[in-house]
Amino acid sequence: MPSFSIWEILFLLCFAVSWPISIVKSLRTKVVIGKSPIFMSLIILGYIFGIIHKLLYYRDIVIWLYVFNATLVATDLILYFVYIKRNREAMKQ
Repeated sequence: MPSFSIWEILFLLCFAVSWPISIVKSLRTKVVIGKSPIFMSLIILGYIFGIIHKLLYYRDIVIWLYVFNATLVATDLILYFVYIKRNREAMKQ
């Protein structure tokens, strides 16, 4: 019997599908107004806590889903900072 939970995997997979949608939208439109860097930072922090929990208590393959998701959110956060200045300047015009 596996030591990981199928529910945890399904939860992480749902997010793993959702974040690329946000990333692609940012790349396609180059519009990030309305996204919250604080929210994305908190999500990354949550994934980091999940990774720490896995390292300390349940070392299993699910840790890679946490790492993957944290990477996706970090990518979206980086895109926010790349495009936000341009978005704010465009709003002033």
